Order: sequence, then C-alpha cells, then structure tokens
Amino acid sequence: MSAKKLGSRNAFFAEMIRDRWLYIMVLPGVLYFIIFKYVPMYGLVMAFQDYKPNLGFLQSSWVGLKHFQRFFGDPSFWILFRNTGLLALYNIVFFFPLPIILALLLNEVRNEKFKGIVQTLVYIPHFFSWVIVVGIFYLLMTTEGGLINEFLFSLIGKKFAFLQDPEWFRTMIVVQSIWKELGWGSIIFLAALAGVDLQLYEAARMDGAGRVRQLWHITLPAIRSTIVILLILRLGSFLDSGFEHIFLMLNASNRVGEVFDTYVYLKGMTQAQYSFSAAVGLFKSTIGLILVLGSNWLAKRFGEEGVY
Repeated sequence: MSAKKLGSRNAFFAEMIRDRWLYIMVLPGVLYFIIFKYVPMYGLVMAFQDYKPNLGFLQSSWVGLKHFQRFFGDPSFWILFRNTGLLALYNIVFFFPLPIILALLLNEVRNEKFKGIVQTLVYIPHFFSWVIVVGIFYLLMTTEGGLINEFLFSLIGKKFAFLQDPEWFRTMIVVQSIWKELGWGSIIFLAALAGVDLQLYEAARMDGAGRVRQLWHITLPAIRSTIVILLILRLGSFLDSGFEHIFLMLNASNRVGEVFDTYVYLKGMTQAQYSFSAAVGLFKSTIGLILVLGSNWLAKRFGEEGVY
C-alpha cells in the first residue's frame, strides 16, 4: 500500500475517532434505514417469481415479466392510475403550497406568545392517527346527526353526503391531509426562514421596500432551495396515497378512491397473490424513482442545488 493511501486511511480513522459521538448519534438512523428500507428490498424478487411461501425465494419458479404484463393488461390499471394520479396531483397543487404560506405568515408575527399558541394548535393534529382524524370528520359530516350537516340543514334545508358521494371523496382526502399535516409541514420552512440574514431586511427597508417587496425579493429567494428539495422528495412519493388514510375513507359508495396502495392490500393480503402485489408495488416505486431523478435533473438545469 502506498504511503499516500496509508496516510489518507489514517486521516479517515482519526477523523472518525475525533467525531465518534456524532457517528454514534447517527447510527440509530442508519440502522433503521438498513433494516427497514434496504433489507426488505430483497423481497422484490417476488415480482419476477410465482412465489410460494412454502418454497421461499430460492425455490419458487421464475416467471419473468408475467405479473407486470397481467397488471398492465388489466382494465382496472388505468382506473387505479387515474385515481392515484388525481389524488397525488391534488396534494401537490393544493396541499404543498400551504405549509409555505403558513410559515411565511408565522414569520411575520411579532408577538411571540401568540405565535407560539398558533404553532401549538396547528402542530397538534399531526400526532393524531388517521383513525382519529377520519373518526372526527365522520362525526362532523355524517348525514345522521353530523354537526356540519345539521348546520347546513338548518340554513338551506339540505344535507350533503360528504362521506358517501364519490364527487366529494378526493376533496375530503385533501382537506383531511391539510388539517392533519399543515402545521407539521411548515416546521422545515420556518427553520429555513430563521436562517435569513436580518440585515437584508434592514437594507431593504432603508431602500424603501415594503413588506410585500421584502417577501418577494428576500424571503422567498432565501427558502427557494428548500422548497425545491422538498418538492423533489414529494414527487418521489407521488403515487404513495397513504394506505391507512384511503382505506379508512373507502366504503361501498365511493370506490372511486381505489388506489394502488389499497389494490396491493386487496391482492396481496386478502387474496394471497404475493407476486402480483409485489409487481404492483415495484411499478409504483419505479415511477417514484423516475420522478425524483427527472425533477432533480430539471432543478439542476435551472440552477438549483437539487437533492444530490
């Protein structure tokens, strides 16, 4: 081994010893991703097999792209793709900008006590499970004594089937997602805003810039890279509609909400079609990977940092 390589290796180990507590602090996160994210990827071979639990991965017969061909040829494929894509698009268009707007509004609040109260109120729903969230909305919007429906009935003499009407399904999903995750999603943007140099605002005020111009020319450019990175990461889970949320909202009247996640559950868990459901999951993950790579490439083409 050359002296140069030996010296670089010694320097690397010396750096690890010096920063050992930082590495120890990171270790639980690394182990989590290895155990729960990377190791289960071995199970993707099921998508190319006629998997039998009693035979295992090594002895199950290989069938190539059979399950993918079956999935793409199924009439329900485009229905699932449409339902999942529309929900994902609604979340991008309506949900993604709101945490940014909330962070910008909170950043303008000068009363720290009032700001703290507002932050606490909007953070609390994040800690509710989807079972609780859907239960709350059920109590408010059911046609059988729901508070909101009773109020509408007293005003206009009509009730709305928010929970049964397919036309309301996507709206309800987006509204529930906003209510639950709006405050939590604003934390990263608030952290980014905390790093903006206050001297920039002072210089802008001296030049006669008002609040709106300061927001447009200082605040938004300062958090633009954060917005781009989070948008890229969200595109990675574009087709991930959230199984628990969708599953709890589905009923016999609104099957328009059937998405890839619930379809995988139906085929894999209730019908024991493990290989077919693995193929559907792999397709969904591949689309997410392509969206991340494509959006990251576009971000760099437009001068942004990107994820990597």
